[in-house]
Amino acid sequence: MTGKWIYERTADNAARFVLGTVGARPLVCVGVNPSTAAPGDPDLTVSKVAGFASRNGFDSWVMLNLYPQRSTDPKGMHLVPDLGLCAENERCVSDLIAGRPLTILAAWGELIRSRHYLPQLLAGIVQVADVAGCSWVSIGDLLKSGHPRHPSRAGYAMPLQSFDAASYLRRI
Repeated sequence: MTGKWIYERTADNAARFVLGTVGARPLVCVGVNPSTAAPGDPDLTVSKVAGFASRNGFDSWVMLNLYPQRSTDPKGMHLVPDLGLCAENERCVSDLIAGRPLTILAAWGELIRSRHYLPQLLAGIVQVADVAGCSWVSIGDLLKSGHPRHPSRAGYAMPLQSFDAASYLRRI
């Protein structure tokens, strides 16, 4: 994997929009919210995403999130979304996808239920991805609750499987 980083955040580092490595064929992961990871300083989730990318033939990886506020615990996220942060996150997602048919890893687990606004933010990302012809995958089978598995709770032996993001959104 490449040593060049993609890193977009707020000036005060309270929110992160994009973290990843530069490549022609990235695995783009969508989680709930960023934690502490930064270029050269991965957390468990980012390390696992990089591992799944390299083991599945991708030359790079990118971490996006439904909501960009940094919090080591999703319960620490804003109760009411900051619309400015949402707009900037949406812009960064659109700029990253840029009409390319990328592979997107659904990776939020049950944490999507931690804030009422997260499904709506996911719907915006799904719309941008659908226009670009992106394909969605998840790690292994969905959880019993029907949510895609979080990377930190998945073994590398689990395959990346097709994930129907539109059907998922209709169910939640």
